[in-house]
Amino acid sequence: MNKQDKIYIAGHSGMVGSAIRRRLEADGFQNLVYRTSKELDLGNPAEVKLFFEENKPDYVFLAAAKVGGILANDTYRADFLYENLMIQNNVIHSSWKYGVKKLMFLGSSCIYPKFATQPLKEEYLLTGALEHTNEPYAIAKIAGIKLCDAFRAQYGTNFISVMPTNLYGPNDHYDLKNAHVLPALIRKIHEAKINHEPFVTIWGSGEPKREFLFVDDLADACLFLMEHHNEAGLVNVGTGKDLTIMELAELISGIIGFRGSIQRDLSKPDGTPRKLLDISKLKNMGWKARISLKEGIRRVYEAYEKEGSSTHA
Repeated sequence: MNKQDKIYIAGHSGMVGSAIRRRLEADGFQNLVYRTSKELDLGNPAEVKLFFEENKPDYVFLAAAKVGGILANDTYRADFLYENLMIQNNVIHSSWKYGVKKLMFLGSSCIYPKFATQPLKEEYLLTGALEHTNEPYAIAKIAGIKLCDAFRAQYGTNFISVMPTNLYGPNDHYDLKNAHVLPALIRKIHEAKINHEPFVTIWGSGEPKREFLFVDDLADACLFLMEHHNEAGLVNVGTGKDLTIMELAELISGIIGFRGSIQRDLSKPDGTPRKLLDISKLKNMGWKARISLKEGIRRVYEAYEKEGSSTHA
């Protein structure tokens, strides 16, 4: 990508899109194009077609998606499948139709089978059943990968797919009903501390293991892959390290300074037992994450306190 190239960031106000935008701006890219959801409904084919026809971007980062945690995914199954399919179908199709040089489609590690061998290699895609709670979202993302590959095979487009592990960072959501586990724990433990509560409760057994990547590291990987990766299939992006949900809760408690205990609610689901990505492919290209989990959580919590926890309610 040249500094003058027109780059469209779909989902620029979300956690991933805003991180990509910050990174591009820091590197001197000034010809960036983006629209709010009110200005452009990515689920509307006519609106997306008109946007691409008028703007003709050279590069596209497709970071727009309907996202949420276990509860949101399982509750709004139709919404997660339909809306994500519409968003990615419209953007990918218009990118082909209007001659985009390169598109990056961002997915999720939930695309892999629930009981796949760990760590998760890219070739494990479609080798087993998915986790039920986030199956609709996963199916949409798998469809996006295959759509990128299909356009590459049929029309010779340079559309690539990137699968990040669990993400956290600036512009995350802290709504306890719909948030992912890390921001939900930050809010829950912060409120327990200021309210002098004796304990906090986590969902399930606390035994599932998860890997977490600071979103600014993902943005760095995205720019790296835009420059160096031009193949079908997908590339995992992660840290190569994971921990249990209980260990995560204890780490967050230590950073926040919460002295109470952590209890388990065994009536709630655990989700997938483990989701550690095999990052050999990306590592062999020469990229690795820089921000440790402890440092990343510290940054996030400092921002959470500074902004005022009430703004995250």
